[in-house]
Amino acid sequence: MALDLDALRARIEQRVGEITGERVAVQALTPLTGGACQDNFRVELSVGDGDLEVMALRSDAKTSLPGSLRRDAECAVIHAAVARNVHTPAARWLTQDLVRPGAWAYFLDWVEGDAIGARVTRHPTLASARAELPRQLAHTLAAIHSITPADHPDLPLDREPFGRDDDPAQAALDFVRRTLDALPHDRPASEFALRWLRDHAPPKGEVTLVHADFRTGNFMVTPEGLAGVLDWEFAHWGDPMEDLGWLCVRDWRFGQVKQPVGGFASRADFYAAYAEASGRAVDPARVHWWEICGNLRWGSAAAVQGQRYLQGEKDIELLAIPRRAAEMEYEALRLIQVGA
Repeated sequence: MALDLDALRARIEQRVGEITGERVAVQALTPLTGGACQDNFRVELSVGDGDLEVMALRSDAKTSLPGSLRRDAECAVIHAAVARNVHTPAARWLTQDLVRPGAWAYFLDWVEGDAIGARVTRHPTLASARAELPRQLAHTLAAIHSITPADHPDLPLDREPFGRDDDPAQAALDFVRRTLDALPHDRPASEFALRWLRDHAPPKGEVTLVHADFRTGNFMVTPEGLAGVLDWEFAHWGDPMEDLGWLCVRDWRFGQVKQPVGGFASRADFYAAYAEASGRAVDPARVHWWEICGNLRWGSAAAVQGQRYLQGEKDIELLAIPRRAAEMEYEALRLIQVGA
């Protein structure tokens, strides 16, 4: 059944009015495409006598990918990130039962820019941005990785399999194992890659906040560079090198395969920028392991998206994504063969 936007508009006016104690008027409400995991809307509203504001409304979807945070936990992560000056839009007005019964939702400050991967990596108008992104993203990751379980003990990230006391590599492999086990058919290439990863897992090291979907497509970009980091739904306590490996996953290069970091930078340049910004040495072999793990994680998640479609969530994007699973398996095997 299609969502009744007029009814949602009325609920937004009532709920935000209750939270702010002001009269709220919604001038426009538009569903946003491109988010395969959560429900997103563009909202134009005014609060009290204030000017018209543009915001993004982000709500739990009917179903979600394994390991995805609820919006209440995601909102808490965003608050922690904003407090550390991470370049990400602020969240406000957390509420429940707004879009659908039981679903958490919150509002994000609107950020102008382009997040379409192929445009970020190739469009001529963003050429100057691509020159700035390695340094900007390195500083952003350094700020994210400055958040630790010790200084944020109440951050709601203690969920399986990413508890603060877990070995990040083993927790990630257990997560992939469970994802593969939930699929209706065996995937031999994934099983081989998973066995290799278990045999070569790095020892436990530093544990910090990890964005876990830090990639081209989740950055808002303008000609000046980074405008904001989006989509914190997979954040967890983990190995900071996981974010570097994920950014190098081949699928996030959007055709610019010779620029392994997000389709816009070399590994050496980005690793150097991150080391300078964070004061943390980068072990290329450790990042290589996380890149292989990232390909396997994304491949299994892509297969799960097709199951969400079969379970009744009729978003055509969920039908298109599963074909990527075999591509990610191939890339994981290729990386195992070539080595770090």
